[in-house]
Amino acid sequence: MPDNVGRVVVGVNGSISSLAALRRAVAEASRGGGALLAVLTWTPVGGEINYRRAPCPPLLRLWEQQARERMRTCFDEVFGGVPTGVRVDTLVVRAERPGQVLVALADRSDDLLVVGAGARGWLVRLRHGAVSRYCLAHADCAVLAVPPPGMLRELKRRHRRWRPRDVTNTLGLDGSRGRG
Repeated sequence: MPDNVGRVVVGVNGSISSLAALRRAVAEASRGGGALLAVLTWTPVGGEINYRRAPCPPLLRLWEQQARERMRTCFDEVFGGVPTGVRVDTLVVRAERPGQVLVALADRSDDLLVVGAGARGWLVRLRHGAVSRYCLAHADCAVLAVPPPGMLRELKRRHRRWRPRDVTNTLGLDGSRGRG
């Protein structure tokens, strides 16, 4: 990573991968002496097209408030609040394409863009797009794609191997004492 980081821009959404990216971004900002800009994008429930069909300003304000609360929750879950020792700015943006927002905000050559590179399935990527891939392909600054925590990768590997009888064996529903 560059030693003299001007600003660290990180995308957060509350997922485990984005929380790992937030932790790494704060570490990079502290190490490089730059400010941190944490960005959370949100869209109306059902998407922009559905909202345009039946706009409801009170609901829109509620969804934006929930997005702001999710941003605070991200910092609470990772650090127990906003960390000290580094300048932290937060930005909550209504946008359908988080990657485009992150690339537009990390527009300086000395910026560092940090994103979570969650190991997602093809269905999730189809619906949400691959934010980390978009940022890697389009950013004009350095991009750090933080892999998901090892524990998450292990859980996903184990989950793929589960069979219904494994659950009943573990719970002792098959007459055995279960696995301890």
